[in-house]
Amino acid sequence: MKKMIKVPTSLIGGDAPQNSLMLDGCSVIEQCIHSTEVKGTMYLEQHLLLIVLEGSVVLTYGKQEYKLCKNDMILLKKATAVKYHKFGNAENDNIYDSLMFSIKDDLLKSFLSTSEIKVAKPEGEIKTGVYPMNECLVAFAHSMKPYFFDHSVVHPGQLRLKIMELLYDVAECNRSMFLQILQLHEPVRTDIRNVVEQHYASPVSVSELAYLSGRSLSSFKRDFQNIYNVAPATWIREKRLEKAKDMLETTALSVSDICYCLGFENVSHFSRIYKEFHGQAPSISR
Repeated sequence: MKKMIKVPTSLIGGDAPQNSLMLDGCSVIEQCIHSTEVKGTMYLEQHLLLIVLEGSVVLTYGKQEYKLCKNDMILLKKATAVKYHKFGNAENDNIYDSLMFSIKDDLLKSFLSTSEIKVAKPEGEIKTGVYPMNECLVAFAHSMKPYFFDHSVVHPGQLRLKIMELLYDVAECNRSMFLQILQLHEPVRTDIRNVVEQHYASPVSVSELAYLSGRSLSSFKRDFQNIYNVAPATWIREKRLEKAKDMLETTALSVSDICYCLGFENVSHFSRIYKEFHGQAPSISR
């Protein structure tokens, strides 16, 4: 298992001069092109719209598994860990080709405040799903390709307009996904137990858990304390350390692999608090 990769990132491989387009110091559009089967885990620091143009990918997102094939798309919330398994198209030199669009909060807010699209807000949560793209979205995705191969600078204003165009196209293509986009801006309040049980083992912060639960940070801490009778940071650390012990005893993963996949970013710190909690070093737990 590789160290968990954070997205947006320079994760991508390919022959283009540049593999990501930057806006305000952050990658907002990334392309992924390769001809080998690839597995890994990525942690989403921004909302992510993934479009597959060639090949297929299987995503494990929480307790759900989704398969995207050519011209499929999926919208994923930020502050979540997603496992991926990418496959090339055997009929086209085993090529896997996709685009990943990071939907930043400020761009989303700008789109929702300026667009004339009016849709009634859903009463409940719209679940994540895989949807086919229409001709407009497919054409839009392919229109982005020259930007990666053109050595000239892509202006910030161009990228902002491109993200706006993408959101308009998604709104016209699929109502369910557009409702998901609305929920990114105003998260639906969900059960705290479900949120923390699903995400504690990824590198998620308490403020990000609050966002995922549809609460302010102060409301989340208060509600969490009422349920678990302990501060969320303490509960998360102990759950991760319990999970680490189980993984050390039941898998062949290294201490380093377990450290990173559970959201610890420093092996020495992980080893120290593991010993404090379990009474022995992680290397002895095998």
